[in-house]
Amino acid sequence: MKKSVFLILCCLILSLSYSQDNKEKKYPVLPSVEIKTIDGKAFDTKEIKNDGNPMIISLWATTCRPCIQELKAISDVYDDWIEETGVKLYAISVDDSKTASRVAPFVNGAAWDYVVLQDVNSDFKRAMNVVDIPFLCILNGNGEIVWQHTSYAPGGENEVYEELLKWKKK
Repeated sequence: MKKSVFLILCCLILSLSYSQDNKEKKYPVLPSVEIKTIDGKAFDTKEIKNDGNPMIISLWATTCRPCIQELKAISDVYDDWIEETGVKLYAISVDDSKTASRVAPFVNGAAWDYVVLQDVNSDFKRAMNVVDIPFLCILNGNGEIVWQHTSYAPGGENEVYEELLKWKKK
């Protein structure tokens, strides 16, 4: 009797651990927060989509040198990334009300092909639990956050690219 109870318990434990291992990993989804487009129109972050292809969200500011270095480095290879992965980058400025007026001229001068949005009150930044910028995350085609990092060092865009390749639409 003890052996059969022991065997039943072992089988039960094994089956539970097997079912846990085989569940699809759940990723956090992007929070829905109202921010602004670069021309001041309301934009809800739940509208961040890319037809099933991966997306990059970069939180940055005009006063953040590493942020600008990262976005410039990505800009140099962005067309190739689009061709290879179908990625779309959303550059969300967290410049506050004192510096928000600098964003549009800065972006126009940089000639970035990104979708540029503004989070003047840092509502989206808080909803994402971001403390430091630059902050960059990759979303899969379902809008789930599958990878993220804070800070930038030259060459860091290569790691971003490697992650993008994992999530490109197949």
